Amino acid sequence: MDEVYEQVASWRAAGEDVALATVVRVTGSAPRREGARLAVSRGGQMAGSVSGGCLEADVYLHAQEVLETGQPKLVSYGLSDELAWEVGLACGGGVDILIEKLDW
Repeated sequence: MDEVYEQVASWRAAGEDVALATVVRVTGSAPRREGARLAVSRGGQMAGSVSGGCLEADVYLHAQEVLETGQPKLVSYGLSDELAWEVGLACGGGVDILIEKLDW
């Protein structure tokens, strides 16, 4: 996780806005545990992981929206959700991901 914070610090030092997505709840089987993080810069770079690859593209889109609006967003993915199959979350569990714009 240190590399995520190092990358965020680098982006912020360069004047980039950054959104941080954090897994806040896991049910059943999921590739990452609570506390896993993905940082997304306004310029489109990413660091970290919230799912091992299957949700990152969708979380990226939500993160860009959060950077635009400044409003945090809670996004849920689960096996009963059709979007979960579209983005590849077929591991049998579910995750809630909180996406926030960093203010530091």
